[in-house]
Amino acid sequence: MRSLQILVVDDDDADALMIEEALAAAETHARVERVTDGREALDYLRREGRFAEASRPDLILLDLNMPRMDGRETLAAIKTDEDLKAIPVVILTTSGAAPDIAASYQQRANAYVTKPFGLDDFEATVRQIDRFYREVASLPDAGD
Repeated sequence: MRSLQILVVDDDDADALMIEEALAAAETHARVERVTDGREALDYLRREGRFAEASRPDLILLDLNMPRMDGRETLAAIKTDEDLKAIPVVILTTSGAAPDIAASYQQRANAYVTKPFGLDDFEATVRQIDRFYREVASLPDAGD
């Protein structure tokens, strides 16, 4: 069973820590990198600046509501970039608003998941996302 390289794009330290802990508790430990907004995410994905040595992620977990460049803008930039658009992006956010869900899928999000409020439910949800992309889905070669 393979281990995933996951990029978490979330400005909330508590949520990012819960994601990292949930993935650390999984059967195969995902390698997790985190950035706090969309501009950092694009720098990471394009290996610019301090991210020149970054590994291409197998999966991106993207929050919608962040400063500087939010998840909506980030998703649009990723999915219109020929070098990045094949990377699966799961929107993992607190918003359950129908317009956010529709807009995310229109921008080619691979999945939309509303963050559960309870710690156990939150961790279980993150582990399910990891398990699906690790065991069920076929992913493109990361091709570092």
